[in-house]
Amino acid sequence: MPSHFRPLLLLSAAVLSACTVGPDYRKPTAPLPATYMSQPTTNAGAAAPAADLSAWWEQFNDPLLTRYVSLALSENLDLAQAVARIDQARARLGAADAALLPSATVTGSAARAYQSVDTPVGQLLNATPNYQRWGSEYQTNLEAGWEIDIFGGLRRQREAALADYSATRAAAVATRLAVAAQTADVYVTIRGIQSRLDIANHQVKTQEDLVANVKLLYAKGIAADYQVQQAQGELDQVKATVPVLNAGLDAALNALDVMLGSPPGTHRAELASAAPIPSVPSISDMGTPADLLQRRPDLIAAERHLAATNAQIGAAISEYYPKFSLSAMLGSATAVSAGTLFTGGATQAAGLMGLRWRLFDFGRINAQVNEAKGADAEALAAYRLAVLRATEDVENSLSSLVNREAQAATLLHAESSLLRARDSSMAAYRDGAASLIDVLHADETVLQASDTRAQAQTESARAAISTFKALGGGWNPESLVLQKSSPAASGPKIVSAAGS
Repeated sequence: MPSHFRPLLLLSAAVLSACTVGPDYRKPTAPLPATYMSQPTTNAGAAAPAADLSAWWEQFNDPLLTRYVSLALSENLDLAQAVARIDQARARLGAADAALLPSATVTGSAARAYQSVDTPVGQLLNATPNYQRWGSEYQTNLEAGWEIDIFGGLRRQREAALADYSATRAAAVATRLAVAAQTADVYVTIRGIQSRLDIANHQVKTQEDLVANVKLLYAKGIAADYQVQQAQGELDQVKATVPVLNAGLDAALNALDVMLGSPPGTHRAELASAAPIPSVPSISDMGTPADLLQRRPDLIAAERHLAATNAQIGAAISEYYPKFSLSAMLGSATAVSAGTLFTGGATQAAGLMGLRWRLFDFGRINAQVNEAKGADAEALAAYRLAVLRATEDVENSLSSLVNREAQAATLLHAESSLLRARDSSMAAYRDGAASLIDVLHADETVLQASDTRAQAQTESARAAISTFKALGGGWNPESLVLQKSSPAASGPKIVSAAGS
């Protein structure tokens, strides 16, 4: 066998037996309870439509709410940033893919030079017979290089880039869910404040009628002056709540416009008319805590980040081993004329097998490996903590939903009873069988009960929204395919079963 073939055979054998150093990734286990502790009973046990988790906002049966959520999912700027981060992660993955392949560069140059005879070199050359002070040089080359990934360092880097890309996609889906939930939450808050404003304005009208009645009785000498002042004071206290509610309504309307990617005030006109607080749908197919690992995109993102840090350990370990590369150059160069550039005499070629080995730099490599292991341990703890907080989030949301619905049902019954009591006290006052204090107390109690009932209904709807979000509702898990191939041709759009 010719001796010059032996290096190529040795290199071929090394490539065929190439290994990937570092630990192979295994998804960690996450011990979770079999069921949730709390179960929702929407509308105090009344029949309610079952909400599909993939498009839960549609089940509130509020067309304006559905339209706003759909608009936010297409125009929200937080979501636009998340999609742009997918483009960046895809580019990094493309660079990692390219590092595994040979690279080639074409270069070319043409130069025209004039040599001065006043320099030492020029004086020496000028003494040469037939010396030409003008000279031309033409050159073109095709250069190719390939780092042979024998020990898998580049493959580990590509594995980490793919995991980061998947984590970025999952994080964008998590942003999408947060945008949908926050938009719905702000809308429900607006309707809740409007309901409280209606209650306050109605109470103002009631108190104004009472003040007018007391003043009429005072004019007839039946009521005392202190009763007039007391009724007027109660009226002013009710009126004082209106500006506070209006300020809260303005803030909520502005927040909704920003969520929709528009300047404050854009959608104020179509929300000027009050509408009922959306009723809470029931939750179907709630699943188990273990289902959160596949449903919640933030947990998917945390798990993919853990896979990336695991791959980075292998990339760091690969620095202990030598790096082999192949380089080649084929070109043409001449100092005569461009017409002779591609003739046989102008052809030039070169081949090179390179070796790079950080043989005396193991201390630095040790530090890099330890840093990668520390990052992986941190990512593992972050993933486990994310799982625990996700289950806590669901349990808290379910508990809030159950108790807020029970509170709202109780307050609705109490409000009805207090309204009847208030009408009775007013009739008794007109007949002289009750004092003005009794009427004022009944009015204050009704106002508090009605306002608290409206707040409870609002918080019940908000708790339902929080529950849908905590369960990972609002997307189709099958739409987030964590591929093992390069997604260079795929677009950045985040799709869901709702089609938004």
